[in-house]
Amino acid sequence: MDTTRLLRTTGTVIAAAGLLLSGCTSGGPGQPKASASPGSSTPAGSGTPSTTGAQAQASPDPVALRPYYEQKLTWRDCGVPGFQCSTMKAPLDYASPGSGQDVDIAVARRKATGPGKRLGSLVVNPGGPGGSGIGYLQAYAGIGYPAPVRAQYDMVSFDPRGVDRSTPVECLTGPAMDTFTQVDQTPDDAAERAGLVAAFKKFAAACQARSQRVLPHVSTVEAARDMDLLRAVLGDEKLTYVGASYGTFLGATYADLFPDRVGRLVLDGAMDPSRPALDLNRDQTAGFETAFTSFAKDCAEQPDCPLGTGSPEQVATRLKEFFAKLDARPVPSGEATRPLGEALATTGVIAALYDEAAWPQLREALGAAMNGDGASLLALADSYYEREPDGTYANLMFANAAVNCLDQPPAFSGPEAVDAALPSFEKASPVFGAGLAWASLNCTYWSVKATGTARKLTAKGAPPIVVVGTTRDPATPYKWAQALAGQLESGTLLTYDGDGHTAYGRGSDCVDTSINRYLLEGKAPEEGKKC
Repeated sequence: MDTTRLLRTTGTVIAAAGLLLSGCTSGGPGQPKASASPGSSTPAGSGTPSTTGAQAQASPDPVALRPYYEQKLTWRDCGVPGFQCSTMKAPLDYASPGSGQDVDIAVARRKATGPGKRLGSLVVNPGGPGGSGIGYLQAYAGIGYPAPVRAQYDMVSFDPRGVDRSTPVECLTGPAMDTFTQVDQTPDDAAERAGLVAAFKKFAAACQARSQRVLPHVSTVEAARDMDLLRAVLGDEKLTYVGASYGTFLGATYADLFPDRVGRLVLDGAMDPSRPALDLNRDQTAGFETAFTSFAKDCAEQPDCPLGTGSPEQVATRLKEFFAKLDARPVPSGEATRPLGEALATTGVIAALYDEAAWPQLREALGAAMNGDGASLLALADSYYEREPDGTYANLMFANAAVNCLDQPPAFSGPEAVDAALPSFEKASPVFGAGLAWASLNCTYWSVKATGTARKLTAKGAPPIVVVGTTRDPATPYKWAQALAGQLESGTLLTYDGDGHTAYGRGSDCVDTSINRYLLEGKAPEEGKKC
């Protein structure tokens, strides 16, 4: 399988980030499309949002916000055929929109191809937090979404504040990030525990040193407000949106803030905003175990399965034994400073679990690593971390931590709290539980106090919102989709009985037809529909 495609289907999504992303990115041929209801081309006003939902808070001054809502975008060539780019201004701090302190929000579009009536803009978000919307749009959504959708919508995306081409969060240098990704995330003694804590502290300190201005202002609420600015400057009265993975939290937050401006929203691979960080991470740990069980069943039936035959439990035991060997003695990877140890190997395996199409590549990579060549499994880990061949990293991991640590209080107060939770994490996943528990420690040492908290989002008064859940999704467990659909006053659940992360565009005609009809005709699937 092509690693670039894998990178588009993995990434960043959830409420706590660590050495492993406790979350996922969505994107790729199986990603959601943004949808908005057709509206007039006249920008909506900059009035205050509804304050009926759980996101209610002191609204920004509408007079001070008006210049942002009335700004005009200047479109230019992106260097990618068919796409145009622009830059939108947003206030750094929505509590003081007239202070003169702004952030740049990078925006890209591909205009509707026709024929047929133009329905407005379809804004897409690939997940994270930290995933580049522009990269996703240019690599997949703008050219790979169904032709009828691209014919009638301008395909649009943006890099949220703190991400990539927008005013970015910066933390570690490439060499320092290389070191960070190799830190032992299953500490066996006091020295290894101290090393892990020191790594998290160094990461947080680097983010604070290099990104002090923007770090307190990259919350999902602020990104949702930016999205309303974008809706207005695009000329849409309502937001049409497809968000995947973390993008479902962004979309639900928008709907709760601005229910009267919701058009057609698709939330695919949904998060449950009411779950605190500890529960989210533990739920996701169980999700990866479910995905690994599916992989293990399939692997045991393949002639090239390096983990042998037998039950999923037997396959899992062999993988754990292999990880333990790597913990004691990493294998060469072709890079002297980055041998394949347990930490990178675990990341590589998790990366491949996002998409069942990557299972053959995972079998091959595991087989090579078990025979002393860790290069292929390292490549999977690099795709997850968005590490380039020249040793540089996209800011995915930096933005992921910054947003997650601002959106919710930390999962753990310190190592002792991890110790207490380890049995429940290891019960959720005998293979990944310990590593994902320790990875959830990183926000403990963050320099900026969380401004958000777990809460239900209702979007009272919004039109029908489609929530999509995949039954064996590794990164956003199916029960999260059920929960979000239940919280949203107008939520309707579309279920995909399958493997992999997210459902739209992943090969199910039933799912794709249902969502396409909603985006193009405004007809939501009947409640409880299963594909």
